[in-house]
Amino acid sequence: MKNGVTFRVNLDEYLLRALKEDITSEDVTTNAVMPVEKQGKADLICKEDGILCGISVFCRVFELLDNTFTFSTTYKDGDFIKSGERIGIITGDIRSLLSGERTALNYLQRMSGIATFTHEYVKELKGYSTKLLDTRKTTPNMRPFEKYAVKIGGGHNHRYNLSDGILLKDNHIGAAGSVTKAIQMAKSYAPFVRKIEVEVENLSMVEEALNAGADIIMLDNMDTDTMKEAVKRIGDRAETECSGNITKERLKEIAEIGVTYISSGALTHSAPILDFSLKNLKPIE
Repeated sequence: MKNGVTFRVNLDEYLLRALKEDITSEDVTTNAVMPVEKQGKADLICKEDGILCGISVFCRVFELLDNTFTFSTTYKDGDFIKSGERIGIITGDIRSLLSGERTALNYLQRMSGIATFTHEYVKELKGYSTKLLDTRKTTPNMRPFEKYAVKIGGGHNHRYNLSDGILLKDNHIGAAGSVTKAIQMAKSYAPFVRKIEVEVENLSMVEEALNAGADIIMLDNMDTDTMKEAVKRIGDRAETECSGNITKERLKEIAEIGVTYISSGALTHSAPILDFSLKNLKPIE
């Protein structure tokens, strides 16, 4: 992709699906007012303060519609931007600029919103060794974009998908019969290079997970006192992760307990968008 990062996966199939969702046969409005090709330009304007994220995705949407598209900017993903700033100038066939506008802005707004929201959470953990993680609670067909945005905001990615790591949650434990059985079965099935994480809800489950050899113990929906005791008992025998009802206001309190990680689904499922607009579209004479 031009003007930005290269992702681990080819994202064109995602972007083409989004464009097809918005243009099933034709852009009837654009075709009515612009029946022939004509070059034009427009300004990309930020309407809120925040962290910019998704420039390469924004550009790629237009590139898929128009091989004459260009974008001129001095900004990059991760930059702090302010309301009213012109982020860049887009040029290309006016028809492609009009038809791709909403899809391109949707990606840019969503990704910048997540990066900005994550950044606010990360600021609360300054001075602590605890890392902030996202989860799999992502919008369908938006995972690569949303997890990338978390990283741009200063957070870290938990496993990308179910093929990426072993996490034994309450229903896995229920299916196996116990924490011990679930861990034993995971150890037997998985290569030795894979870490095994297990979700626990109380101190007795903590002890069982430790005795069974879990690598990471997720402390799920525990109150502060129980979490402190759990971390004390675990010591350096396993890494720890706190999850469940994580709010910005609780982050420092949890970090002070000394957990290795804090994971929050809110980073992707509750972040508001950061608003942008394309303005001042004009033909290039």
